[in-house]
Amino acid sequence: MVQLLVFVVGVVGIGWLIGATNLPGAWYASLAKPGFVPPNWAFPVAWTILYIMIAVAGWRTFRRDPSGKAMLVWFAQLALNFAWSPVMFTMHQIGAALVILVGLFMTIVAYIVIETSRDKLAAALFVPYAAWVAFAGTLNAAIWRLN
Repeated sequence: MVQLLVFVVGVVGIGWLIGATNLPGAWYASLAKPGFVPPNWAFPVAWTILYIMIAVAGWRTFRRDPSGKAMLVWFAQLALNFAWSPVMFTMHQIGAALVILVGLFMTIVAYIVIETSRDKLAAALFVPYAAWVAFAGTLNAAIWRLN
């Protein structure tokens, strides 16, 4: 259980820290956005839930095979996830952020594929994450197109 707590606190904590230090701010507020942008409050709620699910999936994989392919993919998706906010909100690179989301989506799908035969629950925990990142990618692409 200590490992699970480390995974949850680590993933959620780092996610919150990155979010708190790379705020959308006035620049993002000034951008043209499509009509399907969720309200601002929805993002921290969604990401907190997703980060918990990501952490649980990672913990399950780590317990089984800490240096295996699935764990490497899990770390890759987390690195891409944590890279997006600084690129989008601090560096103001909408196109580069979209490239990160495409890579993130690919690593999420790869993790699901790898884990489906090994740990169906870990794989299932990534399905809502894949859906949210697909939505985020659509939103990012629309913002890039509009600006």
